[in-house]
Amino acid sequence: MRMSELFAPTLREVPAEAEIASHKLLLRAGYMRKLAGGIYTYLPLAIRVLQKIEAIIREEMDRAGAQELLMPIVQPRELWEKTGRWDVYGEEMFRLQDRHKREFCLGPTHEELITSIVAQEIRSYRQLPVALYQIQNKYRDEIRPRFGLMRAREFIMKDAYSFHRNEESLDEYYRRMYEAYARVFARVGLSARPVEADSGAIGGNISHEFMALAPSGEAEIAYCTNCDYAANVERAEALPPPAGGGSEAQPLEAVDTPDKHTVEEVAAFLGVEPQQLIKTMLYLADGEPIAVLVRGDHEVNEVKVANLLGATNLTLADPDTIRRITGAPVGFAGPIGLKEEIPFYADHAVMAVERGVVGGNKKDTHLINLDPKRDLEPLGVKAADLRLVVEGDSCPRCREGKLQLARGIEVGQVFKLGTKYSEAIGAVYLDEEGKTQTMVMGCYGIGVSRTMAAAIEQNHDEFGICWPVAIAPYQVLIVPINWQDEESRAACEKLYAELEARGIEVLLDDRNERAGVKFKDADLIGIPLRVTIGPKTLAQNAVEIKVRKGGKMELVGIDEAAGWLENWLREAQT
Repeated sequence: MRMSELFAPTLREVPAEAEIASHKLLLRAGYMRKLAGGIYTYLPLAIRVLQKIEAIIREEMDRAGAQELLMPIVQPRELWEKTGRWDVYGEEMFRLQDRHKREFCLGPTHEELITSIVAQEIRSYRQLPVALYQIQNKYRDEIRPRFGLMRAREFIMKDAYSFHRNEESLDEYYRRMYEAYARVFARVGLSARPVEADSGAIGGNISHEFMALAPSGEAEIAYCTNCDYAANVERAEALPPPAGGGSEAQPLEAVDTPDKHTVEEVAAFLGVEPQQLIKTMLYLADGEPIAVLVRGDHEVNEVKVANLLGATNLTLADPDTIRRITGAPVGFAGPIGLKEEIPFYADHAVMAVERGVVGGNKKDTHLINLDPKRDLEPLGVKAADLRLVVEGDSCPRCREGKLQLARGIEVGQVFKLGTKYSEAIGAVYLDEEGKTQTMVMGCYGIGVSRTMAAAIEQNHDEFGICWPVAIAPYQVLIVPINWQDEESRAACEKLYAELEARGIEVLLDDRNERAGVKFKDADLIGIPLRVTIGPKTLAQNAVEIKVRKGGKMELVGIDEAAGWLENWLREAQT
């Protein structure tokens, strides 16, 4: 391809809307253009990258025994109502009606549809297991689309689904897919770490996310410094602390705390440590009020609370509800003396607090000397792991290492769904004895467009993109210092033809631009190898080759250049 013919409109200025590197560079380097919030047009360079990612995914899915199909984007409401997810997805789902007022959605995912297909076509245990996948656009009406392709409303995704006779068969295939995902991300050039994860609205009881580690990542993960344990912070387990020292309990006492609302303010005013404070957080779980108690230096893990309760919708109570239940404004809620009797749930760490401080359910008032055994257990409080982990927590697996936190970009996730969808939709088979059994399912997703963005987050510098070789839109860029110089032009055309003959993807910058402009565009677009040809190099019968990542330069004989480039590319992909 020649740059004079390539549709890749680069920008000199950073678009005001772009916040992270991948968003800025995909726009500046001419890979995509915005249509609306969270909706983008992919230009030719991006298409080449996406096609390479998809090709790697297809190879690994086929290797894992999955078969490709393509399902409709538009899905009827009736299917989603069978699993109860029509309401669960809420406003995140794009909904529409046809001319007959029948309701549909634009598929955010395809569990219902694929299960319906399999339920219609598979009858016998002899047809199982089976795994099916597709690569297709997905649609989710994000409340705040941002970070370009990281949180988009339309995105490209590979979703796969497997159907099994039993849990043992699912376990074996889950492991196979887990390994396939590790190979996919290694091949595209991503450093991606598998972590334990919450299944969310997809369902199931076991799930792993593949996180591309990057400071710009929206997700936070916890990992052990001593063993292989790693988990999304929503899933990361917090061990109960050691039992308290058994200091003698003191009587509860109400004290004035005028205009002191926050943990820091109350702790400083009373001269106590933040971990002695106990926050009483009031929530509505599917509309019903509950109280969650956590230590002052900890935060509630709402995913853990929702999972414990089996709640579909968990939201913080509004100020009016808080005043009704406590009789006090926000900032003074406590477990003792509420005006309404509601269920109490406490994090394990709360039950080990000595001489605790809680809200007094009265403006400018707190209670001191709270003893959890004496004061909370009579309330019927249920203790569980309900907090977010923090750095320095003990590892829940090896117990010896400490947890560290890092940020990551979720590029893939695998789920053990069990029978959630097969039971709801009626995906059953006849076993060897002719008895009806319910199929067991797995689900496996990769964000294709997000993987492209994540690759940039891990591979860029101040000048532009540094593509991993396997997914770069082109492998080599030839840059003549002066396209009008006949000798330089002839040398470029000769090398261009040699590289094409060797099957190397090459881009020739044949524009009548200054060398500085060409070099800036080369760095911005991020082709792995740049070959510069000009009068100075030709005087030495050589070309200058620059490796984009790291900037290493080497002078190579012009007759050896094609072979040198081919060898470098081969080694870079092994």
